[in-house]
Amino acid sequence: MNAPLRVLLVDDEELARLRLRTLVGDCREVPAVVIGEAANAAQALDFLASHPCDLLLLDIHMPGLDGMQFAQRLRSQPDAPAVVFVTAHAEHALQAFELEAVDYLTKPVKRERLQAALQRVAQRLALRTGQAAAAPGPDGMLVVSDRGRVVRVPLAEVLYLKAELKYVTLRTAQHSFVLDDSLAELESRLGERFLRVHRNALVARVAVRALERRTLAGEGDDEGAEAWAVRVAPVDEWLAVSRRQLAAVREALTAAGH
Repeated sequence: MNAPLRVLLVDDEELARLRLRTLVGDCREVPAVVIGEAANAAQALDFLASHPCDLLLLDIHMPGLDGMQFAQRLRSQPDAPAVVFVTAHAEHALQAFELEAVDYLTKPVKRERLQAALQRVAQRLALRTGQAAAAPGPDGMLVVSDRGRVVRVPLAEVLYLKAELKYVTLRTAQHSFVLDDSLAELESRLGERFLRVHRNALVARVAVRALERRTLAGEGDDEGAEAWAVRVAPVDEWLAVSRRQLAAVREALTAAGH
């Protein structure tokens, strides 16, 4: 992305806005410029009505609409700016990510954490622009951001997509990429060539091999317990299969002759 990120600061404390303005100016790896400030949601809405904006650095506890309510309202607007919460209260992080916030920073904000948040916003905008501009090939493409570059990955090379914390990992035989899209959005775009094996994973049907009972590490409630899993070729990795998806995975294996 060549143009700097356009940032609106929304915080009822003037000193907090001043510190954020300084920090944004110090984050030189991702160009960004503060285009305005607001002390509450009402002022922010007035500003956004006449100023294009890429990112809100948004406090939570403010007079009138709080930051969570404001972010919820913005979700219904087309081309709404990305939201990064900046707050002294760590307990709202889960709700923030349910509202699809790009990041959640706790005060006092460190430059490195703000820099990482700006990078994620820039990647999301690059992906959005790339997806709008890219002409899909005959097999289709997914547009991903990799270390500042926009890369078009043929769907034929995608082995699986797995949701982990706030992101989705896209795996090919040679590389792993991180996406900001939700797994549900990806599933709706990818169609029948990918199979849902778990609430957190989609696997390319052509990559599905064996289905076995295995002990998997790092699978949440199933960690350390034996559960159904599917082997993904050619990387020879195993992904958990939920009971709800077990019949569909068996059917896919039978159809493929495995």
